[in-house]
Amino acid sequence: MGEWLTAAKRWARSVKRDVVALWIAARDDRTPLMAKIVAGAVAAYALSPVDLIPDFVPVLGYLDDLIIVPLGILIAIRLIPAPLMSEFRDMATERTQRPVSRSGLVAIVIVWLLAAALCLWLARDLFRH
Repeated sequence: MGEWLTAAKRWARSVKRDVVALWIAARDDRTPLMAKIVAGAVAAYALSPVDLIPDFVPVLGYLDDLIIVPLGILIAIRLIPAPLMSEFRDMATERTQRPVSRSGLVAIVIVWLLAAALCLWLARDLFRH
């Protein structure tokens, strides 16, 4: 059990480092455009102070943290040339403060507002009849 916990902690640290590295990659001119877009989207979501699906929602709340974010990280890393990614990881390791994504927060709030508007619109039609 101890080895599993150690491996899980190591994996969590590497995910946190890679998210910051992707945040750096999205702002670097040397990063290819498609990689910039994917890295920026993954970093914005992962660094947002709120989740699209809140963690208190059973099962689905942790789905993004356990599957969607790591999958996005893997895709973004594959789009970035290995020497650049290595450099971005080194830069991420040197950072003392983790960035926060306001754009990710705004995007998530917009999705929530659109979902609420859709629910209200559908409910309006249900209560009319």
